[in-house]
Amino acid sequence: MAKSALEAINGCNLFGEKGASWSVIYVDIDAHNRNRSIFETMLPRESSSKGVDASLIPTISFPAFATHEDVLCVETKANVIRRLKGRYGFKRFCRDGYKCMLEDTKKRYYRNGETKEFEGIECEWPLFYIFMIIDGVFKSHPEQIEEYQNLLKSKIKRDMNGDPVIPMYFFVHEDNIEFEKQENGSQMRLPSGEGSGVKGMFLWNQAMFVISQLLTAGLLHINELDPIRRYLPSYNRPRTAGRYSAFQQGTATDLVVQIVLIAESMRLQAMMATYGIQTQTPHEVEPVQIWSSRELVKVYKQLGVNSKLNLNGRPVRPIGALGTSKVYRVCGMTVLCYPLIFEVSEFYLYRDMALLIDDIKTELQFVGRYWRLSGRPTVCLLIREEHMRDPQFKEMLDLLAMLKKGYCDGMKVRIGRLQNLISSSCIEHLDFMNTVDTSEMTFQQFRQLEHEYIGYQSLTDVPRALQYTEDPKTFQALENKPLHELLDTLRNTEGVYARCQLYGMLLKREGLKYEFNGLTVEDHLKNLYHHAGCLRYWVAVRYCSSLLHHTVDSISPFITTVLVNGKQLTVGVIGHQETVFDKPMTPAEIQSVMYSTIQPYDIIQAVLQQEVVLYCGRLIATNPEMFKGILKIRVGWVLEAMKLYLQMTSDSKPLESHSPYQVRQLLHKVLSVREWATQESLTPLQRRRLEGCLCRVPIHFYVQVWDVMSRTPQGITVQGSHLPQHPTLSNMTQSELNFALLVEEMLNHIQKPEYRQTVVELLCIVSTILTRNPELTFQNQLDLDHLVKEAFLLYCKDNKTEKLDDLTPFFSTHYSMTTGYLARAVVNNVLQGGQLATGSGSDNDIGQEEPCRIS
Repeated sequence: MAKSALEAINGCNLFGEKGASWSVIYVDIDAHNRNRSIFETMLPRESSSKGVDASLIPTISFPAFATHEDVLCVETKANVIRRLKGRYGFKRFCRDGYKCMLEDTKKRYYRNGETKEFEGIECEWPLFYIFMIIDGVFKSHPEQIEEYQNLLKSKIKRDMNGDPVIPMYFFVHEDNIEFEKQENGSQMRLPSGEGSGVKGMFLWNQAMFVISQLLTAGLLHINELDPIRRYLPSYNRPRTAGRYSAFQQGTATDLVVQIVLIAESMRLQAMMATYGIQTQTPHEVEPVQIWSSRELVKVYKQLGVNSKLNLNGRPVRPIGALGTSKVYRVCGMTVLCYPLIFEVSEFYLYRDMALLIDDIKTELQFVGRYWRLSGRPTVCLLIREEHMRDPQFKEMLDLLAMLKKGYCDGMKVRIGRLQNLISSSCIEHLDFMNTVDTSEMTFQQFRQLEHEYIGYQSLTDVPRALQYTEDPKTFQALENKPLHELLDTLRNTEGVYARCQLYGMLLKREGLKYEFNGLTVEDHLKNLYHHAGCLRYWVAVRYCSSLLHHTVDSISPFITTVLVNGKQLTVGVIGHQETVFDKPMTPAEIQSVMYSTIQPYDIIQAVLQQEVVLYCGRLIATNPEMFKGILKIRVGWVLEAMKLYLQMTSDSKPLESHSPYQVRQLLHKVLSVREWATQESLTPLQRRRLEGCLCRVPIHFYVQVWDVMSRTPQGITVQGSHLPQHPTLSNMTQSELNFALLVEEMLNHIQKPEYRQTVVELLCIVSTILTRNPELTFQNQLDLDHLVKEAFLLYCKDNKTEKLDDLTPFFSTHYSMTTGYLARAVVNNVLQGGQLATGSGSDNDIGQEEPCRIS
């Protein structure tokens, strides 16, 4: 609802034509995109703790129309109808105790597990019948209108004047509660006093009822009810001329992303021209100024400042890709900002040209996919001279040549001169700065490089990066040696990575400010970091970066991107404590976590895990389907999956020696294992290891585990972790995200990824057996380790192999064969416990190879 309201009010002057520059509402488009992502990722759920809620109907339909994604709307509405619709109205949500006869109205809070008492006897609210009638009018569904009008008709009461009134809700009388719980819908419900003419009207119902009747009678048009046409996709709404940008809810298929190419110098511009790439220098786009987005952050810090209300303005956080795609008018200047990916930072990622090329493609795809403003997005691509020193600069030229043709991976783009593109751009007037004292504020525009040279200077004069390698060495033997031996070794060592490790030891002993050869340890590390960066010697770059406690620039938004897509993140070294990111954090908090949780156990992983977090944030924004089935992205285990993949492909180079771009490609590869596993002849063991590292589970897996739990009074145990039936089931609901997180946590106690994935398969099999045999239950605790071991023994017996402690041969078998042995182990377990009633179904359906016998 708030998301929709923000879309509607953006650019509105609260005092209309008589308003001032300080009474205009501005909505941050990047923050809005996060809101959209949270909302659409959550659908058809209501929240992490609530699988469904009738309030979703007025959210996706009248009055909010919060999404125009047809599939989401249909799925959400169907979910609400299936789970909440009753004979008297809709339940608000499952286990809703409000107005129930069992509810103790004197208590402020429910006790733990108390909401389970309301299951099946929740009140039903006819208000949502009315919302469904109105929805049917907007969507032109006459059969839906008729259905809910007929349902509503029998619920209408009459007041003392004989006028129709709609009761607030219908409830189950105290005498009928047990009968209703035994058979849902069997008992008559009574109308509430509110809205029945007894205790006055329930005005909300009455208002909506009047509106629905006016609509269905043709006396009110939907355009009169929704004058800003939120029910239409944005590109079908009437255009309103205004000074400020207006939100759109959808994107027209003919959207074009405009691109301005800015060359850092004239000689770079000349070189690009020889390849047919036309660029502009900062001087050539004047009076328009090119800014870093950091300068725009200074401007937005003044937005909403109000000393009377003690408001400090917009937090100092980065401007995202959508925000940098507007042209700004601020303090008499016209400004275009280049995106964050072109910022030069102390973190090493900007040195990898292949990564930058991939980032540009991702950025353009993201802007094209999520642009929601009137006017076209205008993206500034900044080309620096240092880019030319990279061996992969040719790939950058290839990208620019592709963009020149008007397409980027199927999306329309247009390269042009900035002066020609401004008229069709989205222009944002930051008029709130008119009331700000800017006398002490300075804004730094991007400066053009000036070269003092006579005549034409070829860019071949610019030195290119060298390829560098060195034989790896370890210096653990020096850890307990006297300081002078460590210093002597340093003086006699030439290798870059070797020196990094030695300075790391010196840092650990003496600190950053210890002086050696006229420089502090910190200065030596900075010099080594720069030198290794020029050489593109990534293992040394990462090692130094970690010792210097570097943090990825603007990592916070990428963590937030993962969170708003319904996932959680954990960082930490396998075998040691992990830290969970389940809410947005400040850069300082993130740095503290990275260097306290990871670095003590693995120096390089302190920065390598930051890389993976960044890549996950970028990838999930444009390819959310790659993360399906993964509830919690455990970065340490993701790195383990990448290492396993390198072993499978006989790549002897350590993961930390690969370039940032190669690491991102490896991440993409392991996340998409389902797509290529069969084509590349991946063995069952290899696939189980990769999927197990990711802890990816099948669709509806957690619902299946809930069903198993409901038939297992003593709960489930695996690898020393026990998930009890109660209070788990009484405190949570089947589709609750918190329940899924509990199960995922239990699975994470399994240290071998192939074992973990086999346990996932086992739980699916148990669920299938219990579903097909409703008379079965597990009287004892469901010990998953015992079942896996039992299946392994059956495998050894059938294959006449020696019974070993190593289960790898079993995990290496084909899925259909593993399914058979696991199913036999499950049924044997049930039979041995005397828990199988007569007339049970056969388990042959799920892959058993022979009937099982009672031992």
